[in-house]
Amino acid sequence: MIFHADVRDAAARIAGRVRRTPMAEADGLLLKLEQLQHTGSFKARGAFNRILAAGPPPAAGVVTASGGNAGLAVAFAAAETGTRAEVYVPRTAPPVKVAGLRRLGAAVVQVGDRYAEAQEAATERAAETGALYCHAYDQPEVCAGQGTLGLEILEQAADADTILLAVGGGGLMAGVAAAVEGRAQVIGVEPETAPTLNRALRTGGPADVAVSGVAADSLGATRLGDIAYAVAARTGVRSLLVDDEAIIAARRELWTRHRLVVEHGTAAALAALRTGAYRPAPGERVVVVLCGANTDPSDLAG
Repeated sequence: MIFHADVRDAAARIAGRVRRTPMAEADGLLLKLEQLQHTGSFKARGAFNRILAAGPPPAAGVVTASGGNAGLAVAFAAAETGTRAEVYVPRTAPPVKVAGLRRLGAAVVQVGDRYAEAQEAATERAAETGALYCHAYDQPEVCAGQGTLGLEILEQAADADTILLAVGGGGLMAGVAAAVEGRAQVIGVEPETAPTLNRALRTGGPADVAVSGVAADSLGATRLGDIAYAVAARTGVRSLLVDDEAIIAARRELWTRHRLVVEHGTAAALAALRTGAYRPAPGERVVVVLCGANTDPSDLAG
């Protein structure tokens, strides 16, 4: 479980290490441009907080498992703090992300076809070597670090009523919901083919789900994190589902109308508005978090 105070502590710890990303207004919406963060996603916030909160790193460095974005963030934070990083990814990880990991100096190990298989191998490796294990989304320090994005939203848009963001394992959702608790509502948007939050809220706890679809490279967790579920239940986070067609259309809209390049998973948040899955009340101030940009832009036309 994490609370607002944990996010405040994280913000102080990682100050100067991460970018304060801008907010832009477009078509009556507020877009939080977190895809401009170091390594192209919000994950750098949690990676820095996890590594710095642990104190001097062990000689074996840090180990993580990731479909891509968390690994990039850990590799970057490790390099910035003079720490060795080893990243386990599924064989299905996008080549653009694997190449990015290697450019950052991380040792990359590809295992299995699903995130869960890479995670199992990474935890075993950390236990064997004594390396600091950095979970992609289900550690208090990681979630609190991601929540610093929520503090920025409150500073940039104090009148925000609702924050829409994509959910995979739930680390971002947990951090932001803790950060804005009592100030704004958080709505998690997921692909119909990867409903981790939706399933957890319906069944009363995290449960395994089958994952597929166009956004599986970034929203590929097969189970919501325990911390994410606890925070969602406490703060009243809602879940909305959108289909692949809507995600593709929203991603293309962000490019053609605003020249913003994002991952398919990121576009899920906007898709909830465009499909009517979420209908703001008159005068409601809605913030859409654009959380990641690590994608191949060759399929964006116009």
